[in-house]
Amino acid sequence: MAKFELKLPKMGESVAEATLTAWLKDVGERIEVDEAVLEIATDKVDSEVPSEVEGVLIEKLFDVNAVLEVGQTIAIIETESDVPESFSQIPETLITEPEAAVQLETSIEKVKETIAASSPIGSNGSRFYSPLVKNIAKKEGISQSELDAIQGSGKEGRVTKNDVLSYLSNKSQTSSVGSEAPQTSANPLSPRVSISPSSDTVNPVISQGEDEIIEMSRMGKLVSKHMTDSIQTSAHVQSFIEVDVTKIWNWRLGIKEAFKAREGQNITFTPIFLEAVAHALTVHPMLNISVQDGKILKRKNINIGMATALEDGNLIVPVIKNADQLNLIGMTKRVNDLAHRARTNNLKPDDIQDGTYTVTNVGGFGSIMGTPIINQPQVGILALGAIRKVPAVIETNEGDFIGIRQRMFLSHSYDHRVVNGALGGQFLKTVKEYLEAWDENRTL
Repeated sequence: MAKFELKLPKMGESVAEATLTAWLKDVGERIEVDEAVLEIATDKVDSEVPSEVEGVLIEKLFDVNAVLEVGQTIAIIETESDVPESFSQIPETLITEPEAAVQLETSIEKVKETIAASSPIGSNGSRFYSPLVKNIAKKEGISQSELDAIQGSGKEGRVTKNDVLSYLSNKSQTSSVGSEAPQTSANPLSPRVSISPSSDTVNPVISQGEDEIIEMSRMGKLVSKHMTDSIQTSAHVQSFIEVDVTKIWNWRLGIKEAFKAREGQNITFTPIFLEAVAHALTVHPMLNISVQDGKILKRKNINIGMATALEDGNLIVPVIKNADQLNLIGMTKRVNDLAHRARTNNLKPDDIQDGTYTVTNVGGFGSIMGTPIINQPQVGILALGAIRKVPAVIETNEGDFIGIRQRMFLSHSYDHRVVNGALGGQFLKTVKEYLEAWDENRTL
């Protein structure tokens, strides 16, 4: 008999934690290989955590709504045979910094003791602090006494990550107010100076009697934080360009019925635009990058994220892997599959991982252009505006004349820390040229 530690798997480049939303197995129940044991949720996707071994669930280490870290042990499964060594260790890429110097023991209690011993911050008889809370306290210089004094909002008064961050925020505001306090003038004839509140101070919102208070959803809160973090990380700048897509409009109109009859699904404009973006990324690979610790990580694969609106108003970004290697039929099928599974909540963690660039369609809501926020850790995102029938000047060898054309705006947001205006504009121009040079006799 052996004991297997079920751990939270890695779920994406920027995903460090997840919320436990439901246990699918009870203590004492038998579990098969690859059978789901619990459900988790991140700011990107809801998913299940399967077991890597066959056995009996003997211990749950967390309750529903607990926040779990990647690589953290969630449950203990007793197996009838020895667990392979590769299963009993956390992969090196998942070992967190406080655990890097210790060898994980089979017993979860020994793991907790080792983590506590390696940090000046520790749990005591009345309070348990998660590794995440202790890591934040250590990084921010919070003493044991300060941590013990924080009022916890978690189950049974447990201190959560948000409690610590709230404490740090309040502490910072208190220090700021103290440093800006008016000083007494040495001259008794000097007028008293009245210092008004800083313009950066956010006044508390007070609801009136007829106001409706709507609780933000879990995903809504996480998306809100993700967007705020992106604005604080990247220096956003935008470029815009207008594209004549009349050739594409007429071509699609002529082949869509035959395509649906043959392939059993619709061909939309989205895969066509994604094909153009994949081409532009091969021409301008310095937009297929990430920034980390003052270094540029140039991505080998072109994986395009496709922002998809959900019925509850939130967005999710499934990823088309190796988009530059797909023909238009393959791109269409991949787009339709991911969009359908996104809207039916059937995406898998791998479906939203490893994106290197993102495209979002603001035209679907009637907008002619937008200024989208970069999806970290990427450095660019392209917004597709609505296609409109407009009067336009048409240049010919016989002179210029005005005609009716199908046109749209493309809006490119990029990170000005590493992408200058020349590169951002050239990328957009490459997409435009690809679309306007569309072969109206193209066959699929």
